[in-house]
Amino acid sequence: MAAVVATAGWLVRFRAAGAEGHWRRLRGAGLLRGFLRPPSACRDAAQRRQVAHFTFQPDPEPQEYGQTQKMNLFQAVTSALDNSLAKDPTAVIFGEDVAFGGVFRCTVGLRDKYGKDRVFNTPLCEQGIVGFGIGIAVTGATAIAEIQFADYIYPAFDQIVNEAAKYRYRSGDLFNCGSLTIRSPWGCVGHGALYHSQSPEAFFAHCPGIKVVVPRSPFQAKGLLLSCIEDNNPCIFFEPKILYRAAVEQVPVEPYNIPLSQAEVIEEGSDVTLVAWGTQVHVIREVASMAKEKLGVSCEVIDLRTILPWDVETVCKSVIKTGRLLISHEAPLTGGFASEISSTIQEECFLNLEAPISRVCGYDTPFPHIFEPFYIPDKWKCYDALRKMIKY
Repeated sequence: MAAVVATAGWLVRFRAAGAEGHWRRLRGAGLLRGFLRPPSACRDAAQRRQVAHFTFQPDPEPQEYGQTQKMNLFQAVTSALDNSLAKDPTAVIFGEDVAFGGVFRCTVGLRDKYGKDRVFNTPLCEQGIVGFGIGIAVTGATAIAEIQFADYIYPAFDQIVNEAAKYRYRSGDLFNCGSLTIRSPWGCVGHGALYHSQSPEAFFAHCPGIKVVVPRSPFQAKGLLLSCIEDNNPCIFFEPKILYRAAVEQVPVEPYNIPLSQAEVIEEGSDVTLVAWGTQVHVIREVASMAKEKLGVSCEVIDLRTILPWDVETVCKSVIKTGRLLISHEAPLTGGFASEISSTIQEECFLNLEAPISRVCGYDTPFPHIFEPFYIPDKWKCYDALRKMIKY
């Protein structure tokens, strides 16, 4: 009898722990507020969340890839995944809840179209998801894994850094897992707090053997994701989740590729170089407009796009021309990827610099909830830093 009671107690604790895990994730995502607040409060909260720290600026409609369709960013991701599954019979998509479309709807309809053997759910175990993906990729198939939030990629860190990134090297290229792509929603969203807002790209930028990519728009997302899936190296593709619905533009229906490790000069200028990636690109585009209007300063705006390996040549060429560099990202300042860019430019372009390089980034604190507007490097912080550089 004692054994039965002990077993029952263990099961209750096990189930409670599992429930607590799901409860913690829902609570962190802000979903529980919808259950606990009155409808009027929910409407007010929704209205407040619509006020973003940036204005999305769509690119001109592409003409070189055929018919286009209006898509937001998550639909562009879905289109890329659809193209990959149609083109490559070995391609499979897997992760937490992807079978019914995923929490952000990026895989909606794909299981119905391609079957449960090619689009399927996994247990809630990030280490297992990536380890499984490595195994699939080693067989020669195309593995597309989803980590539900970038904040939860850390349990898979060992599999990514010590296995996926080193597989080719340790075997002398006899075998590899280069057909593995890991997708993950990334960055701040307005109400994600500690566990649904992080930008962990710098952790993986210190790891040779993988590629790290962050798009700024639906058009970029589809082209870069297809390039990641077709690349011969394991890739991590971070998707700015605040742009999933906020970013809308014309995107080609047919597959196309945008080269990895090639930054894009979005706006040419002569006085200051502004560098960012993901959502922050739209922030610095606003800063460039403000600088031109208020200061008469001409800014060159660069979207880095690929974090690893990054395009040193394009950034150096710009800084040699402008003599000033401002880098901005959401992740904390210390050890952020802006540090790597800054040190490289200082080494390569020292004699061309007219002012110290400026980094406008998140604070060295955990990502806050109600204080998010004070934490993020918005256009006013970037503009202030740019103004100081000009006056230096």
